[in-house]
Amino acid sequence: MRELGLELPPVATPVAAYVPSKIVGNIARSSGQLPFVNGELGVLGKVGAEVSLEEAYEAARICALNALAAVAQTTGGIDSIASIIHVTGYVASAPDFYDQAKVINGASEVLGEIFGTGGKHTRSAVGVAVLPLNVPVEVEIVCQIVKIRND
Repeated sequence: MRELGLELPPVATPVAAYVPSKIVGNIARSSGQLPFVNGELGVLGKVGAEVSLEEAYEAARICALNALAAVAQTTGGIDSIASIIHVTGYVASAPDFYDQAKVINGASEVLGEIFGTGGKHTRSAVGVAVLPLNVPVEVEIVCQIVKIRND
């Protein structure tokens, strides 16, 4: 990640009644992560209205890094993650916006940059009317893990 100029952000405090990530067997799943940077949301609104495709793509990258941080915290570090299995991305969309897949490419591509072939995954990109806190994008990931921290 250092070579890519990326680092895992601190895990965001949940905004409701859930945990950021959970392990079952050798699978770890993140909760939906919003595009928080240092506790702040940089862009708000619907994609195709208040938010451009480019801004939403960047927000999806941030969401993916936040999701990765949540899983890494639960598993004991990014080295515990063998591969990304699935990504689900939600895009708050204006009624005439149809490029949800291009938005969620932001998440998919950053995971591919980090994990190489282990970053290839199945995916859903879903357009929705609204997301929590009026964010344009929310992303969750499912990962295969190779080791679990022992607490």
